[in-house]
Amino acid sequence: MSFGDPNNPYGQQPQAPQGPYGQQPQAPQGPYGQQPPVPPQQGQPGYGYPQQAPPQQPYGYPQQQAVPPQQGYGYPQQGAAPYGQPMPGMPTGYASWGARLGAFLLDGLIIAAVPIILYIIAGVMTASSISSASPDYSSCPSGDYTCIQNAANDSASSSTPAGAIIMIALAWLIMVGGTFFLIAKEGSSGQTPGKKALGVKVIKETTGQPLGFGMTFVRYLCRYLNGLLCGIGWLWPLWDDKSQTFADKLAGTVVVSIK
Repeated sequence: MSFGDPNNPYGQQPQAPQGPYGQQPQAPQGPYGQQPPVPPQQGQPGYGYPQQAPPQQPYGYPQQQAVPPQQGYGYPQQGAAPYGQPMPGMPTGYASWGARLGAFLLDGLIIAAVPIILYIIAGVMTASSISSASPDYSSCPSGDYTCIQNAANDSASSSTPAGAIIMIALAWLIMVGGTFFLIAKEGSSGQTPGKKALGVKVIKETTGQPLGFGMTFVRYLCRYLNGLLCGIGWLWPLWDDKSQTFADKLAGTVVVSIK
């Protein structure tokens, strides 16, 4: 039969050992007087404890990319131009009226050179054929000038050689094909051969990019408005702030210098 702890006969709870003169005992110190490690708080390792490596994704899972730091509120965003100034890389100088006129004439010469030669050949062939043909006035009464004129016209139309007609049709096809070639070049790069030679470029005013084939075709159609009122639309860039013709204003384009 047990009667409890012989050192504690009255059943009292043991007390922690006290220091000398009733002072509380101090926590044990590390070697050479260093402070013991601080216990971790709220899941963070304390000072002196080994740092835990961040958890790694299992093999086969997509790795998370680090999120780039965001700029604070009030800082200017990169790539944005100040208000009222063009975007970086956009041309700033408008092309002069003389450069635009030179590019227009050069493009016209490029697409019209061969058709002009074909028209001249067709004219020579027709003239030589008419000179060799003689109208038949035998059926016309004396003094009937209408009958005489009709006989001359019939002789001229019948004497037109087939080669001249082919030359005229070929020249017309080359002109149409050359026009669509210029539209395609200007729509894709903003430059035709003439504009490239003179260092000018057609771009959309709001984006600074070429128009594309469709809008360039519309801009070419709007050129007919430039010829109204004695061609004042072609002269409008001389005093316009953005050197725009009527067609440019309708299509929302500007012609800039890239030299």
